[in-house]
Amino acid sequence: MDAQREWFEKDYYETLGVSRDASAKEITKAYRKLARQLHPDQNPGDAAAEDRFKEVSSAYKVLGDPEKRKEYDEVRRLGPMGFAPGGGRTGGPGQGFSFNVGDMDDMGGLGDLLGNMFGGASRSGGAAPRRGSDLEAHLTMSFTDAVKGSTTSLHLTADATCSTCRGTGARPGTSPSRCPHCGGRGVTDDNQGMFSFSTPCRFCGGRGTVIEDPCPTCRGSGIEKRPREIKVRIPAGVKDGQTIRLKGKGTPGRNGGPAGDLLVHVTVQGHHRFGRSGDNLTVTVPVTFPEAALGGTIDVPTLDGDPVTLRLKPGTKSGSRHRVRGKGVVGTSSTGDLIVTVEVDVPTELTDAQRRAIEDLAEANLADPRTTTGATS
Repeated sequence: MDAQREWFEKDYYETLGVSRDASAKEITKAYRKLARQLHPDQNPGDAAAEDRFKEVSSAYKVLGDPEKRKEYDEVRRLGPMGFAPGGGRTGGPGQGFSFNVGDMDDMGGLGDLLGNMFGGASRSGGAAPRRGSDLEAHLTMSFTDAVKGSTTSLHLTADATCSTCRGTGARPGTSPSRCPHCGGRGVTDDNQGMFSFSTPCRFCGGRGTVIEDPCPTCRGSGIEKRPREIKVRIPAGVKDGQTIRLKGKGTPGRNGGPAGDLLVHVTVQGHHRFGRSGDNLTVTVPVTFPEAALGGTIDVPTLDGDPVTLRLKPGTKSGSRHRVRGKGVVGTSSTGDLIVTVEVDVPTELTDAQRRAIEDLAEANLADPRTTTGATS
């Protein structure tokens, strides 16, 4: 289905369950929630969930890209005027609607917009370049790698430029020739005054070129499906659920168009000791009652492995938080801190000496904390 026709017929906002004036953040949040629920790994053997996952992904590819979303909204606003009568169904498959080039010259930017969106022939001749599709991949990272950044490899099986013909579609040693029926435009027009209805050239299939001796590997398409290894540099500080876009790492374009992008959806595993709050790291450290009551210095672990010294004031309360500057996530413009929560460790088993010492402390402590804090029975 033609991209703009699909945009006109499918409500991507409804697919993602968001309003038409939703912010980019709201759209991304809705997509991530649905993607987690519908991902094939979470629903093995469920064809319906897989189809729904594909619909959600297609919707996000458009609405998640500001430029594509703007164009999509314009297509939806213009309605069926951008297509042949009956939405292109009465005039045969692939029929489109365009403005004649001569008449569009007086229409300024609007003529360029409509000509590009609704299948008009290129003014310079030749089939219009088509951008390649985006690819998606899921990457699970350790907590440490996500904080510090890492380089890894993704293994995908996807469309790639044919290794035999280098994307020309022709057998090595030969080259495609211009289609004699459409003159290389890729479409034939039925002119009706200011407007014209265009259909893909039946002779060349809309490519604008013909291949007399096709490549034996890709059979003339210029594209082959093969395993690909893509090295990915994950920046420091990536968050759980974040999507990283790698420009030009998707499927190759057609007719000289640019390649699509690779969207890497990141899942970050938890850590047995550290947590994260924005760019700050968090850790809980146990302390003894004497350390909390009398004050002192304690060693605090860091994600780097080298402990730092934290000084406690006398009378430090259990559950209090302390900040160690510059020991959090290192970002591009700032560095987070390490937030240390201290908890007084209450022993469950006491030696005779410990029991006597605590009993002596109890006798010496004449203040009732429940009275001094205003607690009532």
